[in-house]
Amino acid sequence: MAMTIVMSTTIQTSKKTAQQLREIMKKTGAKTYDEMIRELIKERESSPSSLFGSNPRLKPFEAIEEAEFHDL
Repeated sequence: MAMTIVMSTTIQTSKKTAQQLREIMKKTGAKTYDEMIRELIKERESSPSSLFGSNPRLKPFEAIEEAEFHDL
């Protein structure tokens, strides 16, 4: 008979963060904080760090257009 040992740890958060985590758990149906945090990490790792240039229908800025934005 195999025995599994599960080690756990405590993570300190603010009360607001703990409340947000509980709300996310309810919305996602996660059964444990570990399950929810793993899902958040997976989503973060699979999303692009930047969406710059992600719309192929946009044409590049012209020099005059860029200058207009700098005159704020």
